[in-house]
Amino acid sequence: MGMARPPITTITPEAARLRLAQVLSPAFPVGGFAWSQGLEWAMDAGMATRETLPGWLSDWLDHGAGWTDAVLAALALRPGADHAALDDLARAACPSSQRLAETAEQGAAFAANIAALTGRVQPAAALPVAFGRACAPLPLPHAEILAAFLQAQAAALISAAVRFLPLGPLEGQRMLAGLQPAILQAADRAAGADELDLASAAWGADIAAMRHETMTTRIFRS
Repeated sequence: MGMARPPITTITPEAARLRLAQVLSPAFPVGGFAWSQGLEWAMDAGMATRETLPGWLSDWLDHGAGWTDAVLAALALRPGADHAALDDLARAACPSSQRLAETAEQGAAFAANIAALTGRVQPAAALPVAFGRACAPLPLPHAEILAAFLQAQAAALISAAVRFLPLGPLEGQRMLAGLQPAILQAADRAAGADELDLASAAWGADIAAMRHETMTTRIFRS
C-alpha cells in the first residue's frame, strides 16, 4: 500500500485570491443586500442622487464607515491581533443602533460561514473584524485584501442605489470603476494604520443612518 498523503495545510496566492473572491461574493450568505448604511434615507430625502452618489461614496471611503471598517479589518489581519478587543472597538465606533446591528449581524453570519467551511472556531464579531481574522492566514499583501473588502462594500452600496434610484446597473458599474483608484489608495493607507487612525467625519451619513430608524416605509434594514 502506498503512503497516505499528508493533509494540505498551506494555500497558494492563487487559491487565496479565489477564496477571497468567494467570501466577498454577494452569494456568500451574510445578508448584505438587506442593508444600506443609511443611504436609503439619504436617497429618499434627495441628499444622495445619481449625480451626487459618487461624492457620497468617496466621502464614505475617506471619512466614513468605509475608512473605519478598513482600519478595523487591517488591525484584525495582523499577527497577534486581539480580536475580542477589536470587536469591542468596532461596536463602540457605531454611531447608530442600525449601524451596530448591521455590522454585528453580518459579522456573525460571516464568522459562522467561515467556521462551517474551515472547521475552525470563529466567534461572532463585527464584520470587518470577522473578515480580517478569517483572511489573516491568506498569503496575500494586506493592502490587496483590504482593497477587495472595500470594493465589495462599495458595490453593495451601489447595488442599493440601483434598486432605489433611477440608476441603471451599467451606470452603477461605471461608478464602481471610477472609485477603484481611491479604493486602492485607501486600502494602502489602512494597511499601515493603527488605532489612532480610526476616525470618522461623515456626519451626513451618520445622521442619515439615525433618521433611517424612523422611516415608516423602507426597503432596507439600515
